Amino acid sequence: MKTSQSHRTLKANKPLVPFTYFSFSLRAASVLSVSLWWKASSQHSPQRRRGRRGCTEKKRISTVPSTVLIAALIVTLSACGKRRAPSPPVERVQQRTESLSGAQQGNQVILSWPAPTRNAPDISVQSIRRIDVYRLAEKPGTPLGLTEEEFAARSTLIGSVTYEQIQNAGENLIYTDTLELAGQPTRLRYAIRYVNASGQRAAFSNFLSIEPAARIAQPPVLQNTTTTEDAITLSWQPPTTNIDGSTPVNLLGYNVYRLDETQTEPAQTPINSQLVSATQYADKTFKFGTNYRYIVRSVSLGTEGAQVESLNSNSLAVEPRDTFAPSAPATPSVAAAPGRLSIFFAANPESDIAGYNIYRSTDPNLPKGSWTKLNPTLLTRTTFQDERVEAGQKYYYYITAVDHVGNVSQPSEVVSETVP
Repeated sequence: MKTSQSHRTLKANKPLVPFTYFSFSLRAASVLSVSLWWKASSQHSPQRRRGRRGCTEKKRISTVPSTVLIAALIVTLSACGKRRAPSPPVERVQQRTESLSGAQQGNQVILSWPAPTRNAPDISVQSIRRIDVYRLAEKPGTPLGLTEEEFAARSTLIGSVTYEQIQNAGENLIYTDTLELAGQPTRLRYAIRYVNASGQRAAFSNFLSIEPAARIAQPPVLQNTTTTEDAITLSWQPPTTNIDGSTPVNLLGYNVYRLDETQTEPAQTPINSQLVSATQYADKTFKFGTNYRYIVRSVSLGTEGAQVESLNSNSLAVEPRDTFAPSAPATPSVAAAPGRLSIFFAANPESDIAGYNIYRSTDPNLPKGSWTKLNPTLLTRTTFQDERVEAGQKYYYYITAVDHVGNVSQPSEVVSETVP
């Protein structure tokens, strides 16, 4: 291809700025240079008869400002060459997870993974709109090595987590795969993929392999609860078959779970520290005034010796209310001194004691409801000094304990002393 002379000249000179962006800058600079040169020549033409040295000096002086101005003009106009505003940073969206986990529970596999901590706005095509769940059934013992391409070709899309579920998720997302446990043993391999608003699929998550067991005990049936001052006791009926209908029941024990009003699902850890072998359990860590729901799960021996829980039993709600009065305080003792009587007593053993009241009378046969209470507010100490006494007078005392909800104990034994 032939190249024009102007093109060749610019190409040979290798300008620092692109010709297409700054053609005006170079033309303007050329005009300015000629103008300045003409002005310098016209001003100094009468002096051409002077020596060569003087002429050279004046031309040098005249050309310096033009060079500076040309450079300044090029820099100024080059700043105007930006044709677009800077683009904002692209929103980074989590594209996959490496934390897919899960376990068998009854005839289900419960999958769990952390919810995306950040998502693009709804209007963005990068917004995660669903999460697809894939499953591959294999024979036990099949080599675990598998590429993503092989998994994609052989696995089945079994369901999805919806956009609404993603938006309303807490720390983790849950997907439940209900199985038909019949026939030959099978190993199941799971993975998930995020899908954005434009339908683009991210890479697969980590692979999770599970070999579900068919002989898992059915859940027990909760029957009743009883509440005492120290415990809420649950009772239940044991399962009679496994989930596949077989007998004898594959039963190692039970796990007990407790939910308060803020929970919709049980915690991952049961409230019992070891498997419960009986068909009842006493919860001694409850608090009065808090409403609870209880469920129980059977525990069976699964594949390769793993413990597998059943599905949840029915739930029972309990609203424990403290209607239990403290025990009567121990018998107090009285020490006499001129002008006062000092009463001493032992603290009650209950942990919810709010304080004590001390009552006095000069007639031991007076009904206790008519005795005088000496303290205007609950005593939080186990000593009291009665200084409103008369010398030679005999006084009778008893004490009651009060818990935090206002339950009052029976009176202590009555003691007496005479003021010296």
